[in-house]
Amino acid sequence: MKKLITLACLGFAFVVSAPAFAAAQQEKMKGCNKEATGMKGDERKAFMSKCLKKDYTLKADAAAEAKPTASAAAPAAAPVKQQDKMKSCNAEAKTKALKGDERKKFMSSCLKG
Repeated sequence: MKKLITLACLGFAFVVSAPAFAAAQQEKMKGCNKEATGMKGDERKAFMSKCLKKDYTLKADAAAEAKPTASAAAPAAAPVKQQDKMKSCNAEAKTKALKGDERKKFMSSCLKG
């Protein structure tokens, strides 16, 4: 019984921590892809292998650690504006009782400007 409980706890811990690890790994993959631009074939394959290892620090990460000023806060502000715009456009479309193609057209124009 103790083994079953232990196994269940380990399984739960894995399920909870897996998405966090996956997101970090995806971000690292994106950074490595950016750094590997221009490389081809075996050169790219060797670089990607080295880059994806735990101890490798991305150039972009090193630059961000060197100067964590207003540049880090600016990208976070942009999605909020788009999100607010989406909320207001949705509310307006709802009050106008738009559906289907009419709603699509309205939302498109509303979100553009």
